[in-house]
Amino acid sequence: MEDLTYYLQRAVNDRASDLFFIAGSPVCEKLEKVVQHVNDERLFSPHTEELVKQLYIQAGRSTDKLMEQGDDDFSFAVPGLARFRVNTYRQRGSLAAVVRVVAFNIPNWQELNIPEQVINLANQTSGMILVTGTAGSGKSTTQACIIDQINKTRACHIVTLEDPIEYLHRNQLSIISQREIAIDTNDYLAALRACLRQAPDVILLGEMRDHETIRTAMTAAETGHLLIATLHTSGAVNTVDRIVDSFPEGQQEQIRVQLSMVLSTVVSQQLLPASDGTLVPAYEIMHMNNNIRTLIRENKSHQIDNAITTGSRDGMISMDQSIYNLYQAGKISKQTALDYASNREYIQRRLG
Repeated sequence: MEDLTYYLQRAVNDRASDLFFIAGSPVCEKLEKVVQHVNDERLFSPHTEELVKQLYIQAGRSTDKLMEQGDDDFSFAVPGLARFRVNTYRQRGSLAAVVRVVAFNIPNWQELNIPEQVINLANQTSGMILVTGTAGSGKSTTQACIIDQINKTRACHIVTLEDPIEYLHRNQLSIISQREIAIDTNDYLAALRACLRQAPDVILLGEMRDHETIRTAMTAAETGHLLIATLHTSGAVNTVDRIVDSFPEGQQEQIRVQLSMVLSTVVSQQLLPASDGTLVPAYEIMHMNNNIRTLIRENKSHQIDNAITTGSRDGMISMDQSIYNLYQAGKISKQTALDYASNREYIQRRLG
């Protein structure tokens, strides 16, 4: 069996997004959302335990959390190669790991086909920007590109709270404090509360996991900070509903009012298989206006999709319009457009 260094190098060379060490299967890597075997040698429990041990040695980290809780998250860098985000866990009584490959340099947003209007969110100086999507949809990369744009264009203090840190930002016009949960601070809520005493101008919040963190994040955005956070939701409607529903019923009316005032933009994204065999992003972009603020306050979030569809003058675009544009540009097939559409009938009519 090859050692860990071989597999990490192989994943980087193959431009894989993820590497899998799971007993009962050969080592696998994910290329363009497809899991493939690296070789035909099946791993057994002693093999995965050794590979997991090597991951912890690379990270200079104790296995205590893994042994006590059954899973663990951390990251490490191999000089001259890449950074790696790791999740280790128990399965069927053996140890397993999934390793995400993260480039050292912040990706070029134009090469990733991120719309300029998303990058221009870096010009905002206050309010809450939410980047949403399913796992593996590129939320962290979009966040990193926005932060990089701020870093290049504004002299301010940026504080990032991440679990774990994925992209390393070097100080340019801005100064950047990057804090990793469980290493630099106990949890998101404690880190966010402390952050408000660290004179931040911009706060990047890796994830809003509970209503207390969401409440503190809204307060931060309310008090003149720009807060950029992610949620594992699809679309602006689901995002608004998820935030409101995370609070007890007796608090939801107040939260809708507060959210309508602090929310600035929701960017929802997904990755689609492109005609050339790569992946291409599709984006829904919702900017707040008076109409959408009213819909949120009055608990009419189900009407937000219509407001996005008719809000092109305000720079908004629906997911289905974004998908249709990709088809028109020849980047995706008709079947892909139909498969990933929010409203399949709408796309079918547009495609003819």
